[in-house]
Amino acid sequence: MKAWQVAALGEPVDVLRLVDVADPEPGAGQLVVRVLASPANFPDVLMCRGEYQVRPELPFTPGVELCGEVVALGAGVDGFAVGDRVLGGAALPHGGFAEFAVLDAATTFPAPAALDDAEAAALYIGYQTGWFGLHRRAGLRAGETLLVHAAAGGVGSAAVQLGRAAGARVIGVVGGPEKAAVARTLGADVVVDRRAEDFVEVVKTETGGRGADVVYDPVGGETYQRSTKCVAFEGRILVVGFAGGRIQSAALNHALVKNYSIVGLHWGLYHRHDPAAVAECHRALTALATEGAVRPLVSERLPLGEVADGVQRLADGSTVGRVVYVP
Repeated sequence: MKAWQVAALGEPVDVLRLVDVADPEPGAGQLVVRVLASPANFPDVLMCRGEYQVRPELPFTPGVELCGEVVALGAGVDGFAVGDRVLGGAALPHGGFAEFAVLDAATTFPAPAALDDAEAAALYIGYQTGWFGLHRRAGLRAGETLLVHAAAGGVGSAAVQLGRAAGARVIGVVGGPEKAAVARTLGADVVVDRRAEDFVEVVKTETGGRGADVVYDPVGGETYQRSTKCVAFEGRILVVGFAGGRIQSAALNHALVKNYSIVGLHWGLYHRHDPAAVAECHRALTALATEGAVRPLVSERLPLGEVADGVQRLADGSTVGRVVYVP
């Protein structure tokens, strides 16, 4: 089969190579699937650079989430059959940027019928992260104000839709007019172009000075620091990632004086500590997709030969929504 492989670390466009490799075989508890779609995610970028917490042995094929058709079952796998359309996280080194990939049965789920292949592939990491972050960690309630940074990106776009579905008023922050238009399409009630406006002042104005009850921050750095200036009394700042490239330090005296919480989310830990919650989340997301309350925004569908370019553009911050490899 053909697959993109990383044999040395660096920028995606420099280290990804399209090569011919043997078709993968399923191990115990695993599935082999024909890849139907696989989105580019920031962890793919970080793994190419060797900067992610998971560091696969070289060479490996990135593509950390995917939708696929089951073609082979490993020993001990039940609940799935050849021909099933499924989604889940790839079992590296056999990631989704290939013709075939490997999934662990424990983290594989039926693909919702309401979504096409590219949309279903993008329902996993970003939406699970948003659901756990907003509901399990931040306790978002109907009527609250949710501030979402990078609201036109993969993780942020999911948070906008999930916030709206939960009954929150959503303020989305983006960089540039094109991304602002995307955030409005997603359903953000207020959109702030950070290149033209100060989101701190907009949040204060829109909330009558109260501030945002929940801040969804996948960016970090200065974005986090400025968010502390517009978080509400008893607000929660949800730390999801550091796509901005700088890990901030938290001034705990400020959290004490303003009475807000700083909440971390490492979604992957739920697979180990509470796998039943991950399955519960998938059922909830499937219901929301069936109702039309959430639908991943797929901005680009790329053939296999254009994957490296798409991952690099994600790394450069020039994409909106989800860039998805679709055979």
